[in-house]
Amino acid sequence: MVDILKGDSAPTFSLPASTGSNISNEDFPESGIVLYFYPKDDTPGCTKEACGFRDSFDELVEKGFVVLGISRDNIESHEKFTNKYTLPFPLLSDPDAVVAKSYGAYGTKNMYGRITEGVLRQTFLIDKNGIVIKVWKRVKTGTHAEDVLNVINDLN
Repeated sequence: MVDILKGDSAPTFSLPASTGSNISNEDFPESGIVLYFYPKDDTPGCTKEACGFRDSFDELVEKGFVVLGISRDNIESHEKFTNKYTLPFPLLSDPDAVVAKSYGAYGTKNMYGRITEGVLRQTFLIDKNGIVIKVWKRVKTGTHAEDVLNVINDLN
């Protein structure tokens, strides 16, 4: 399994997005990226996490960062999720988990005693040069956006 760490170059990707076009991490040469992987649209934890980023979006943009969410859900699901919660950032569809696997954000997880394979809830903070500056392998969905902002504020 791949393990992307602080100081590593972020793997490049291009995926279909809820905006109707493909989005690549190379589309943002002047911005850092908050790249978060999440298991499924419109589930309690994923909704809490997405809404946290929604509520912190303006501040993240002011600090020079874009937000991109990635899951295996299809574009139709992403569009519904985006519209339902007024998410101001794109959600990208990675149906075969190719990008999730390239970041090490796919693997075995234990959901209520049931062992499954799937997207792991992880976040990668990437600077404008494409270097990973922070990795969250464990995320508290209720405070995650605030945790990300605290790290960004400490950078400046």
